[in-house]
Order: sequence, then structure tokens, then C-alpha cells
Amino acid sequence: MTLRQQLSFPRQHARTQRFTLGAPRAFTVSPDGARVIFLRSSSGTDRVNSLWVLDLEDSPTGSGEGRERIVADPAVLLGGAVERLSPEERARRERSREGSGGIVGYAVDGAGQLAAFALSGRLFAAELLAGTTRELPVRGPVIDPRPSPDGRHVAYVADGALRVIAADGERDRELAGRSAAEGEDIGYGLAEFIAAEEMGRTRGYWWSPESDRLLVARVDTAPVRRWWISDPAHPEREPVKVAYPAAGTPNADVRLYLVGLEGSGGAEGADAAEGPGEARTEVVWDRARYPYLARVHWSAAGAPLLLVQSRDQRGQLYLAVDTATGATRTVHRDEDPAWLDLFAELPAWAPDGRLVRIADEGGARVLIVGDRPLTGPQLHVRAVLDIGEHDVLVSASAGEEAADPGIGEIHVYRVNELGVERLSEGAGVHSAVRTGEVTVLVSAGLDASGASARVLRDGKGLAAVASYAERPVLTARPVLTEAGEHRIPCAVLLPAGYQESDGPLPVLLDPYGGPHGQRVVAARNAYLTSQWFADQGFAVIVADGRGTPGRSPAWEKAVKQNLLLSLDDQIEALHALAERFPLDLGRVAMRGWSFGGYLAGLAVLRRPDVFHAAVSGAPVTDLRLYDTHYQERYFGGGPQEVPEVYARHSLVTDDGLSAPASPARPLMIIHGLADDNVVVAHTLRLSAALLAAGRPHEVLPLTGVTHMTPQEEVAENLLLLQVDFLKRSLGLD
Repeated sequence: MTLRQQLSFPRQHARTQRFTLGAPRAFTVSPDGARVIFLRSSSGTDRVNSLWVLDLEDSPTGSGEGRERIVADPAVLLGGAVERLSPEERARRERSREGSGGIVGYAVDGAGQLAAFALSGRLFAAELLAGTTRELPVRGPVIDPRPSPDGRHVAYVADGALRVIAADGERDRELAGRSAAEGEDIGYGLAEFIAAEEMGRTRGYWWSPESDRLLVARVDTAPVRRWWISDPAHPEREPVKVAYPAAGTPNADVRLYLVGLEGSGGAEGADAAEGPGEARTEVVWDRARYPYLARVHWSAAGAPLLLVQSRDQRGQLYLAVDTATGATRTVHRDEDPAWLDLFAELPAWAPDGRLVRIADEGGARVLIVGDRPLTGPQLHVRAVLDIGEHDVLVSASAGEEAADPGIGEIHVYRVNELGVERLSEGAGVHSAVRTGEVTVLVSAGLDASGASARVLRDGKGLAAVASYAERPVLTARPVLTEAGEHRIPCAVLLPAGYQESDGPLPVLLDPYGGPHGQRVVAARNAYLTSQWFADQGFAVIVADGRGTPGRSPAWEKAVKQNLLLSLDDQIEALHALAERFPLDLGRVAMRGWSFGGYLAGLAVLRRPDVFHAAVSGAPVTDLRLYDTHYQERYFGGGPQEVPEVYARHSLVTDDGLSAPASPARPLMIIHGLADDNVVVAHTLRLSAALLAAGRPHEVLPLTGVTHMTPQEEVAENLLLLQVDFLKRSLGLD
């Protein structure tokens, strides 16, 4: 028997971190088109990433193949020592849902010749042409190092301060740090919790294109309320203090400063503030009205560009910064009656100085360059991947007026004033990284496991980046379709070898079902866990109802003050699919994590006439306890402004269970005790309310586990325990 045959899927799924280990990621193309930089671990079960370079040894016509070489190997750099992470680095990885180790991120200079990265809190610089890596002598632990565009310096964050060191290892110094009057609540150069968790802004400083100064965020968490997260399994350990901005409570105070590389921030006088060893100029905008610093863009195409957002997220300003004074001027203003979405790397300047943004206009999500929309309702633009001299590279799904809905498909398009050209081929989920004429196209589909990464030059195949990811021991066979009056995108999975004579199957709904979480995608590996549950004897349904991304602005914003539509759409999909698939509506369960866990709890508490059991993982149960930027966006304010909205949506309130229906149904609740995003208080409050109401339930506390479950034994056994609970609860044993 081969090793592949010996492995059970739950064990393999856990060992491979959902089959992500060994797959190349985090691509960068050098401006000269000579090399591709990326991260990859050595096998499908190795969690430690190394830094790699693919040299494109080819002629200008695109012939020839590339040569891969390893540039930085953590095992060598650390001498075999175990990697050690600071609390700040652990928190940063939790915000980005990073479960692997080794080199998990890097940054390069403008020429793509020098890469900087942190490893075990130490700072390393890699010469990508020579293939050599050296440690730079700095005080640590180091977080988020980034070379200057000219490659002469490396900036990094340590102990709440932004520091810089010459690339040759000389002159390590502080550029922005706490003054004598500032306490431990002040930090420079890192994204605050809300920015990293909800806004998609993971950075807190930005180099100027001339490499002579930086924009640096100053974060003051003093206004934020403190929570305490303890580990009951280790009563000897002190609880961890966390600054958590729950809905309706104060956020961190975020400011932005221009700081000169040699200690000159630009202006002097009233607008210049002196810190220890540096002069800095504050960037000024109406922070009272627009407190959220959502995006910062600084390129040679124009002045520094900020996107600042009002707390209700219905208004935002695009601001250009005067680097001499710190003053800002409004370049563009957006308003929306529901909310305004944020997009990675936008806004930005095109090389010719026009503003590039994504906006909702005419019922469609479109790409706008300058004042002109370049796409229409046939496409739903998801992201800008690259801004070139003559075009913009975007990813998009089918819009409401597309001839083909392309269920679950995301493609790469080249867009300019002349029209739109699709670059990706075949049904699937595609993305890309591009610099100049060289593009790395990453594609996943339903016809193969995993994803492929191909390097193209001027659209012609040049090389492939090898993947060491494991091949799953099972094959997912989703049927993608639309269901119900709302044409809800769905995937249906039946057991391997199922025949019509086997009769109706018990049903397991397996959604995320909420904002920012698309589950119905045209990629095989997305359904591996669902297929495994199907092979245990279930018909599994994955449905993306209103509120989920990828279809239209109206679809996403239909849940304004009514996230309960998410459950309505799960039920609509279930009943519509029962007319076409062998579903036993007398035995229906739901499982989910995070928003999906909330949805599963909602299902059995509010609609026990439809659902007969549920597994609720890390659920948000009292919505007053979730964060400001997320909760206030969808509910239109905090608990003080719209208390009835919070009460209607919460599973539990101060009065106990919220709108419970009968009969009581079996419910398993799973929660990591170290979760600092959806804290375990959500589960404890729900369990207490269920007990007070006399409703039997099961609680599975996970010691030392956060909102992720990267631990191999935990991830494996969670799947086994869930299927056991579902079979017991539905009477399948």
C-alpha cells in the first residue's frame, strides 16, 4: 500500500494545511523581466517557506525555460534552531491568517535585486542576483522590513519604533519612535488591529520613490478598550491584554507623518513635531470626520495619495499630500447610502498621472481611470493587479449583464480605452502578477487539483513555477449551478459512487455565507472537505447567497441591516435544489466557521423546522462584541444607534436567547480559547443561554487555538468529531 493510500483525508488535509504547503506564492517580477521571486516550502507537508528565484533564461521571443534556485533557506540561516516569534509577529500573522512558518513575507527594492525579510525576529537581506543572504545587525524583534527603492537602506519596525539601517549593515538608527511623553500605547510603522483585520491594510509605513523619506503611521491605542484573553489550561500564565475596538466603542487614534531618512521631515515650525532623534511633519486631514486611514499610495507618478474613510463608511476622500507642508487636497470624493468597499492597492496613480480606482456606478462595479469608466455591467471588477503604461490588468467575475454567468469563475483581463481583453483561459479561478512584459498567471480549475503558475512574456508561455503541493487522496466532484428565484450560486456534492437507486441523502449545508467570503468557486481544491463529508453519506450543498462577493454591488449590499437574508437564501437554495437532487429534507444539518458558524447557530435556533442539527465553529453570537469597522458597516452604526438591529441579529442578548424557536435541535459549538478576533466569550454566552433555556448542546473548547486551526492534530480531529456528531444527531448510526 502506498503512503497516499495509507493517509486518511482528515490527516492529509491537516498535514498539508489544506493542501497549501509546497505551492509557490507571493510572486514578484523584477522590472527588467529577468527573474521571478517567490516563496515556497520544500514539500506538501513542510511548513517552512524559503525564498526562491526563477531566472528567465530566454530570448526576447519567449523561447527557453527558466531555472529555479533557492536564495534563502531558513534551516541554514537559523542553523537548525526553532523559529521564535514575538507576540507582535504572532498577532500580525493571525490578522493575515498566516499559518505557515519560515519566510512568510518579503519586500524588494525598485530593481528587484535586494530582498529583505524577517526570520525568527532577525533581519536578513538577500542579494537576488548573487543568490547570497546575510543577516543585518539590528535590535529586534524585527517586523515588516522593507528596502528603500534604491536598495541602499532597509526600514523595519522593532519595539514600537520605525528604524532604518544601511543595506551594508551600517548605521542602524531610529526614525520614528516614542518620545519621552508617549507611553506604551503609542507605536509607529505598524497597522492597527482594525486596518489589518478589516481594511486589508497590513502596512504602517511607505517609502518615497526617491528613497529620501517615508510616510509613517502613528497608532495610539489608549482610547481602545482592553480585553483579557486567558488560557484556562495554564492557570499559571497571566492573561494577555488585547486592545479590542468592539462595535460602538472607540478606535485607535491613527495619524500619519512624513519622516526624513536623515532626520528631516520637511517643514519646520508649527506643523513640525520633534521626536527622539527625528523631525517629522504631520499629514493633515479632517480626522474627526474621516478617522479611518484605509490606503496609502506613493509612486513616482504623483504626490502621495491617501484614502480616508468616515466611520460610517458611507463617505471617503482621495487626498494628495503636499510633502513640503503635510497639507492635503481632495482629488476625489465618494459617497454611498449603504457603504463603500475597499480594494487592495487602490487608489493609485497611473503612469500618466490619472487616478485609478474601482467604483460602483450604474449598478455595476467598474474600473475607472481618470474620469472614464473602462468597464461596464458585463464585468464585476474584483481587483487591480497591475497598472501599466498602456493598460490596466484586473481580475473580474461575470457581471449582471454578462451573457454567461460563469458560476464561480474569476478571470484576468487587460483593460484600456480600446476595450477589454481576457487573458486567462478555461473555466477556473485565475489571478496574476505583472511587471512590464512579464506576467505570472496563477490558475486553478475543476479539472485538476491545486493551482498552476505559468510565466508569460507578451502573452506567450515562457516557463512554469513548480509546485510541491500534495495531491489529495480524494477527488472533489462539485456540480456548479444556480438555485431559486434569486439564482443563488451553488455547488452540490454527492458521495463517490452514488446511484439513484441509493435513494435520498441526508443533507449538509456547508456555507460561509457572509460578506467577503465566496465559497462557490470554479476550483476543485475548494471543495475537498465538502467532498469528504459527502463521502460519509451526505449530499453537501455550498451556497453563496446575498451578501457574498463576486456578483454585483446590489447583491452584496442587499444585507444592509439585514444579514438574516443570508439564512433565507440558504433555505431558498436548499428547497430549490431538492427538486433536482436526491435530498432528504427530513434530515438537514449545517456546519460553518466564523460567519458560517454564526449562520449554523442561527439555522437551528431560528429555523428548526428546516434544520435538524448544526456544527457552529467560532461563531459571533453577541454582535455587540465584534469589531467596529465590520459590524458598524453592515448594521449602519453601533449598538447605541441601532440597538434593535444588534438584538435582532444576535443569537444571544442580555435577556438570553434571541428569538429561539422550537423544537430544540442538537448543536455542537467549537471555539479556540486563544481567539482574539471572535473571542470565546461569544460561545460561553451562548452556552449559558442555552443551558438556562434547558436546551442540550455540546461545547468543544480548543486550548491554545486562535481563529485559525493550524495545529495538525486539532485540524484532523475536528473533522472526525464533526462527522460523528452529525451522524448521531441525524440518526445515521
